[in-house]
Formats: sequence, structure tokens, C-alpha cells
Amino acid sequence: MSEGVKTTEEKAAEARRGPARRGGPPHMTMGQPAEKSLNFGPSAKRLLGRLRPHRVKVAVVLVFAVVSVALSSIGPKILGRATDLLFAGAIGAQLPAGVSKEQVVEGLRAKGQDGFADLLSNVDFVPGQGIDFDAVGRVLLLVMALFVAASLLMWVQGWILQGVLQQTMYDLRQEVEAKLNRLPLPYFDNQPRGEILSRVTNDIDNVGQSLQQTLSQLLNSLLTVIAVLGIMFWISWTLALIALVSIPISIVVTTVIAKRSQKLFVQQWRNTGELNGIVEETFTGHGLVKVYGRQKETAANFKVKNDELFDAAFGAQFISGIIMPVMMFVGNLNYVAIAVVGGLRVASGTMSLGDVQAFIQYSRQFTQPLTQVASMANVLQSGVASAERVFEVLDASEQQADVAEPARIVDPHGAVAFEDVSFSYTPDKPLIEDLDLSVRPGQTVAIVGPTGAGKTTLVNLIMRFYELDGGRITLDGIDIRDLTRHDLRSRIGMVLQDTWLFGGTIRDNIAYGRPGASDEEVIAAAKATYVDRFVHSLPDGYDTVLDDEASNISAGEKQLVTIARAFLSDPALLILDEATSSVDTRTELLVQHAMAALRSDRTSFVIAHRLSTIRDADLILVMEDGRIVEKGSHTELLATGGAYATLYAAQFAGAAADLDDSAGAAGAPSVPDGIPEMAGVGAGAPGPAGGPGVPAPDGVVPADGSATD
Repeated sequence: MSEGVKTTEEKAAEARRGPARRGGPPHMTMGQPAEKSLNFGPSAKRLLGRLRPHRVKVAVVLVFAVVSVALSSIGPKILGRATDLLFAGAIGAQLPAGVSKEQVVEGLRAKGQDGFADLLSNVDFVPGQGIDFDAVGRVLLLVMALFVAASLLMWVQGWILQGVLQQTMYDLRQEVEAKLNRLPLPYFDNQPRGEILSRVTNDIDNVGQSLQQTLSQLLNSLLTVIAVLGIMFWISWTLALIALVSIPISIVVTTVIAKRSQKLFVQQWRNTGELNGIVEETFTGHGLVKVYGRQKETAANFKVKNDELFDAAFGAQFISGIIMPVMMFVGNLNYVAIAVVGGLRVASGTMSLGDVQAFIQYSRQFTQPLTQVASMANVLQSGVASAERVFEVLDASEQQADVAEPARIVDPHGAVAFEDVSFSYTPDKPLIEDLDLSVRPGQTVAIVGPTGAGKTTLVNLIMRFYELDGGRITLDGIDIRDLTRHDLRSRIGMVLQDTWLFGGTIRDNIAYGRPGASDEEVIAAAKATYVDRFVHSLPDGYDTVLDDEASNISAGEKQLVTIARAFLSDPALLILDEATSSVDTRTELLVQHAMAALRSDRTSFVIAHRLSTIRDADLILVMEDGRIVEKGSHTELLATGGAYATLYAAQFAGAAADLDDSAGAAGAPSVPDGIPEMAGVGAGAPGPAGGPGVPAPDGVVPADGSATD
């Protein structure tokens, strides 16, 4: 919606909230995280630093990995001995007994077969003696024992490491959960719920899976490269140098490809969070989507974001996937070079066949870990990208800490005072300035005014959902900033217009207001708030299980349950934010009686748009632009003929006009039923109980009034 066609309510709401990253109808909201390139090194270091509490186990894993890699790496060298025994036995069986090895070699040179003589000079054979299968068997058994021991150590190492990683992810989830509880309300105002959920669930899961898939394998691969390289230099430094050529090639290839894919991985997980935000908010408000016929627009927005996620995910996986085949190609070239040079050295007698055979195995063991490390680059980048998103939550600015030595209210009465209170959502748009208000214990204070006037902000400040810019608020003479938030809020009961019920029974939802309450107390609260009237019509009564959205009961019934929850908590201070907006008129009258009982002997703040519901309030505050422009009782404010009288007249003039139009020539009475005091409103009618008249509002009074938030 363009700025030129925004309603007054929308502009007022924007001024109250300040700039935010979400806008439009709930089902159209998408998260727009700030652009941030992947800072791989520091983020990976920070992620690995979370293993520090488990450093003893990590040290054990490292020791086991070193021993396991050492055992498996020495195996091919010993296995080369078996090859030498087989080759020597095969050569010795073809030669006559009774001559020495030196005589055979000299005889070959005398015949001009110098190449064959060079080959045999490096073979430990005995003329006339065949293969020593006992020696070959002992070598094979030794190699088998080494490989079994290496595998067992690797299994134990993996088992310990998986336990460490699972505990680390458990601790990370706990830390994020605790962090969310310490974040101020503005953080959640500026973050779509689906985006936050994606960071807490998808991103943490991806971090855990990435570490599980890569950490153990990465450790073994790096140790294998070091061990194999050492043995390769031990066997032949010439062939080892040939093998080393693959390292810079691998590094260059991996670096070039990783730089192109890392931004795509960041975008992939950003798009995942935004897509989750769309899905979560679309299906939370699916009724609204259908009512306004926005299914096609919603589907189109989903398709756009889904396409963006597809492009980013496909690009990231495809580009990073190129690493594996490129590394395999480099490894094959390395293998061919070692085979050719090694064959020439065997032919020249400078290396044994078993050493060449072992070196070829080592070349595979050398290039394979490099290939594995390169292939893990995409998984690592994806995991670190998710870790950065989680770290952004952990690094977010927290709400102010509670005081070190908090005050306590021993005998709460509910006296509330605002002293020179100033507050704004954004520094350049003041909302509440120099507000003074004193509420005596047991008073019922109603707050009315147009949308964006600061009514809900006022009670949010009492709850310390936001911190003051100036002044102070006291509860029973104690600055609320000197109380812990838990202590403050435990003395306040709150019923909101937007009901919140969790998946569980109706009994559990009511008992949420006071943990440990008995069944009798729960039922008493339900009866007092008329929940008991509809519960018995449900299949399982109080044990009826509500789903996550409590869609199996009506909106009015949800609100009654939340009122019963507040009733059970027995607070010293009660805040009702349009608490009967979803109930029918008859039930509202019953609930008002329950509210009267609930408000007795405690201070109450009531935000209401149906002005008929707050006529019995001890004090009515009329707010405009964050200021209290009028205050007094219902009768006093009507007599004044100011803003409250205008709101009151506007609320009922539309109903009276509708009745006049429907009655028409039939001569139906123009006085709304049940509102005798409003007869003749708009024409300077006498006030209730013979009080002063209510002046006609200036201009045309809108039918819906301006008293709805």
C-alpha cells in the first residue's frame, strides 16, 4: 500500500512502532535480514570453540584418532613386505638351486641383460626356493590385526565425538532458548516469527548435522595426510615430491570454488528462513487469506521466494559439488605419475616392487583425504552459514539486567504512579512525554482513545516490556526498575485481545495462571468466568485437548479461558486489553459481572473500545498522541463535552442511524434498544440520569467510530 492511501490508523501504528522489517497483512510478511557476507574463518573458529567445555573428551578423541591413523597408515608398508615375499618366491622357484643371488645377477649382466639384473638385485630371493607362505601368512595376520585395531579405535573415537557434538548442540539450543527469554520485546516486533523459528530449529539442526558429517572425517583426513606423507618420504622422497604437487592444485581449486559458493550458501539459509516466515504466517492467518481472496497473491509470493531458494540452493550445491570430480581428476593424474616413475625405479633396481605397490596405495590414501576435505567444503560452508545466523541471535542486544539487589513488595496493594514518564519507540518520534498519573489501590482505571494514542503502550510500560526514556513508574511506592521482572510480572494479571492458548487440555490452560493450583480452584475460576457453561458441552469437558491454535473452540470461548486464567492467578494488579472483544453481548454482560468480582480489592487497568463496558470505572483516561487529554468518571466526562463525549457519541450514532434507515417510513423508534440515555444523541440530548446534555460531534460521525484499534 502506498503512503498516499494509508489510513490514519496505519500511519499512527507506523509512528508508534517506528521502522521495522515487516509490514502489510500478516500473511504477506517476509523477513528481510540485513545483507551479510559469510565470514568463514572467525565463525568457524567460534563454532569449534563451543567444544571447549568438552576438551578432555576431545583430547581422548584426538589421541585415538592419531593411533588409529598411525596403525592404518603403516599397514600398506607392511603389506608391501608380503608382495616382496611373493615376488621373491616366484623368482627363486624359476632359478636352479645351489647358486647364490650374486651369481645369478652376474650371469645376467654377462649375457647383456643389465635391466633384468638391476631388477633382481633389489629382490631378496633364494635360487631354487619358492614362496614362503608361512612368512606371507604372518605378514597378512599382522596387517589384519593392525586394521582391526585401527577400525576399533576409530569406532570408539566416533562414539565419543558424537556424544560431544550432541551435548554441544543441546547446550546451544538451551543457550538460544535462554537468550530468547532475555531479548527485549522490540526484537520480536522487528523479526517475523517464521524467521526466528527457522534460526532456532533449522539452522541449529543444520549446524549439528554439518559437524557430525565433517568433524570426525575431517580430523581423520588431516591426520591421514600427515601420516601418509611422512611414510611416503620415508619410502622415496622423489615420489613424495611428485605426490605433493597435488596439494597446491587442490588448495587453489577448493579456494576458487568455495569463494563462489559461500555467498550462495548464506543466501540459501536466508531464503529458507524467509520462506518459513511466509508459510508460518500464511497458515496462521489462512482464514484471513481466504476471506479477502488473497490465495493467488499469497501463492505467487510463495512461488517467488521458493524460486529464490531453489536458485540459491541449486547454485550452492552445484558449484561446491564441482570440487569432488576436479579433485578426483587431480588424484588420478597423481596416481598415473607415481605408477610410471615407480615402475621405472623398480626396473632400475632402486626400489622394490613391494615399496612401489605400497607407495601407490599411499598415493590413493593421500589424495583421497584431500578429495574428502574438498568435498566437505560445501557441508562446512552450509553449517557455518547457519551458525552465523544462530550467533546473530546470541549476539543481539539484551534487555536491561535486573538490579543486583532487588527490592521486594511485602504487602502488595496495587498503587501505581507515573512520574514525568517519557517514552518513544524511535528517538525521532516521541510518543509519551512528561506523563503524570496516580492510581490508588483498588481503583479501576479505563483507558480510551483513538488507535495509536498510546493506550497499550501505557500498560506495556507497567509490565516493563519496554524501558522508559525518562521518569519512573512505581508500584506501591517502589520503582518497578528496582524489582526483578519476574517479581513484578508475578503480581500482574493480563488478559489480551489476542488470545494465546497452548496445545493441551482446557484444565491445563486455566491452571497456567497459577502452577500448582488444585482442580477445585481451577473449576472455581472457570465457574466465576462462565467457562464452566460451555465446557460441559465438549466431549471431554475440562480434559478436552486444544490443538496449537485452539481451533476446536470459538474465539469467544478462547477469551473466556484466558480470563479464567487471570482470575486464577489472583494478581494484585490487573490489566485487561479489550478482554471481551470476541464474546457475544449476553456473555459480555455475564463476564462483566465476573470482571467486577475479579477487579474487587485490586487495581485494574482496562483498555476498552466499547465505551459501554467501562461506564462504572472509577477513573477514565482519554489519551491522544501519548498524552492524557481528559480524565474523570463517565458522568463527569460526558458533562464536560470534550473528547470522551465525542467518542461516546460517535460509537452509538452509527447504530442509531442504522436503525433509522431500517425503520424508514414504518415509523420505527430511532432509539437503540438498551441505550435509553442515547436518545437524541447528536442533537444535544440530555445526558444519562438527567445529566448535562451531550453535544453533537463536529462534522459527520463515522458509523464504525474511531474507537477501534
